[in-house]
Amino acid sequence: MADSFQFELVSPERLLVSEQVESVVIPGAEGEMTVMAYHAPVMTTIKPGVVTVKTAAGQQERYVVFGGFADIVPAGCTLLAESAVAVGDIDRADLTRRIQEAREDVADAKDDQTRSKAEQFLSQLTTLEGAILPA
Repeated sequence: MADSFQFELVSPERLLVSEQVESVVIPGAEGEMTVMAYHAPVMTTIKPGVVTVKTAAGQQERYVVFGGFADIVPAGCTLLAESAVAVGDIDRADLTRRIQEAREDVADAKDDQTRSKAEQFLSQLTTLEGAILPA
């Protein structure tokens, strides 16, 4: 059995998770990363995606996050999300609205850098939609 560590998932609305866990897979800006006990200290930005938590009891929980950052230290991990919700509670209409807003941001972009950033965010949202919602 793997050692456990303290994990907290916090959104502006509420504290979603605060418990001892075995591992957490987070959608870091540079790619997915797995955090385990005694992880080297690192701070990373989070892209829209799914956070997978393996609890100390061996259960798996999944949460959708829409950006933020994670602070990882050997004793624990705190993920401060711009917005977060349990996968089972995801609102299809909310995700569709976010995708539509991202499409509008792409269309309204005034320069290449802004357009590129908006296209990347739209791509992340559509990938997320395909990963968590049935067709």
